[in-house]
Amino acid sequence: MRYSKMLIPTLKETPSEAEAVSHVLMIRGGYIRQLAAGLYISLPLFLRVMEKINTIIRQEMSRIGAQELSMPVLHPAEVWQKTGRWEAIGDEMFRLKDRTDRDMCLAMTHEEIMTWLAARELRSYRDLPQMWYQIQTKLRDEARPKSGILRTREFIMKDSYSFDADEEGLKKSYELHAHAYHRIFTRAGLIFYQVESDPGMMGGTTAHEFMAPSEAGEDDIAICGRCGYAANVELAVSVAPVHPTVDMPFEEVHTPDMRTVGEVSQYLKMQPHSFIKSLLLITKDGKPVLALVRGDEELHEKKMQYIIGLYRPAHKDEIVDILGVEAGFIGPVNMKNKEIRVIASTSLKSGLYAGGANKKDYHLKGINPEVHFQAEWHDIRVIHENEKCVICGAPLRIQRVIEIGNIFKLGTKYSVPLNAVYLNKDGAEVPIIMGSYGIGPARVAAAAIEQNHDENGIIWPVAIAPFAVTVLPLNVSDEETAKAADSICSALTAKGIDYLIDDRDIRPGIKFKDADLTGIPFQIVIGAKTLKEGLVEIKNRRTKETTKTAPDEAADFVSNLMIVM
Repeated sequence: MRYSKMLIPTLKETPSEAEAVSHVLMIRGGYIRQLAAGLYISLPLFLRVMEKINTIIRQEMSRIGAQELSMPVLHPAEVWQKTGRWEAIGDEMFRLKDRTDRDMCLAMTHEEIMTWLAARELRSYRDLPQMWYQIQTKLRDEARPKSGILRTREFIMKDSYSFDADEEGLKKSYELHAHAYHRIFTRAGLIFYQVESDPGMMGGTTAHEFMAPSEAGEDDIAICGRCGYAANVELAVSVAPVHPTVDMPFEEVHTPDMRTVGEVSQYLKMQPHSFIKSLLLITKDGKPVLALVRGDEELHEKKMQYIIGLYRPAHKDEIVDILGVEAGFIGPVNMKNKEIRVIASTSLKSGLYAGGANKKDYHLKGINPEVHFQAEWHDIRVIHENEKCVICGAPLRIQRVIEIGNIFKLGTKYSVPLNAVYLNKDGAEVPIIMGSYGIGPARVAAAAIEQNHDENGIIWPVAIAPFAVTVLPLNVSDEETAKAADSICSALTAKGIDYLIDDRDIRPGIKFKDADLTGIPFQIVIGAKTLKEGLVEIKNRRTKETTKTAPDEAADFVSNLMIVM
């Protein structure tokens, strides 16, 4: 491929709207252009990267027996209404009406449509198991599109679905996908972790995410370097720091107009970890819940949500109406409303604490959780760096990451409402057991850039680079240089190595800068001086090492480098 015939609009300056490294370098390297917030045009180089990633995905999906198909992006509302997600999903779903005033939506995902098809085509236990996948456009009306292609409103996703007769079959399909994902991300040259995660709006019982470390990520995971424990911080657990118990009598103390843990602890000359922080929450159906965490802890919103569903903090007037006391003085002992559900952090289970007395301007000292109140005990606290692993006791590390894939055990969440059933050996109708598995190819590309770049530009892993080699004839007007370039390109073609030849009649410095910026793994530099010595230079973009070799050996040399990498 000739550079002069391609659209590669590189930029010298950093675009003002870009923050993430991948966003900056994809714009500067001529890979993408922004049409509107969350909408990007894939230019020729990026399309080649996506094709490389999708080829790896297709190969690994085929390896586990998955069959490719393609689903519509435009969906009738009634399919989503049957599962309840038409109502449950908020403004992120693009909704519209067709010319007959029928409610429609643009696909965020395809669980409903895949299940709709399975309900009509899978009739008997003899038809199972099945695995279907597609690489298709998805649309979400993101409230805050950002970080380039990491959070967009239109994107490509590989989503696959397994259909099994029982839980044992689902377990096998789940494991097949997990192994395939490890191969895909390894082949793409990524550092990644498989971590426990929350099924979220997808539903089901079990879920894992595949996370690539990057400061541009929007998630955090907890990792144990000793035993391998890894989980999204939304689910991660740790051994809470243990503090010596302060001996204190059970008594009411006057704390005039002191409401916060900081104010009361300073007044009573106690440490924050010796306090019970009480938070009144209101669930989606209007029920009050009292959440208790230690004074030095924070309540984890997602962990709490996992227990009680969607909720919000109670308003000041609601606290007075429900508990009969102002905010700042509430606590789990001697509550006015005895029917309130109390959920406490497991870190509070032993010891003596101070907390609100449910009386204005007063707190209680000497609260013994096992004696003075009843609660449901859960891990509802935010974990922190260097807290101990619950499995082996080693310090945990918190890592910022990009989500590049996920896998879910859906069970019968979709098959039951959409009547996707099969006849078992006894002739009885049984719901199909399902799994759902997603990969974001563009996120794989962005993660690869985040993990592989330097001050000069992108350094693509060989397997997903737009081209393996860029050939740089420094003087295209020189007959011997042009002849050597043509010969090298022919040899690369014969070996099946894709290349880009920079045939522009421009200064060598610009060619070098663009070659580094675009990140093609190997550069074959053809200069008049070295050519007179019967040599060309081969530069490894990653290591910056330069080797001289005869022109007729250049293709073999690059081929051997590609095998090593």
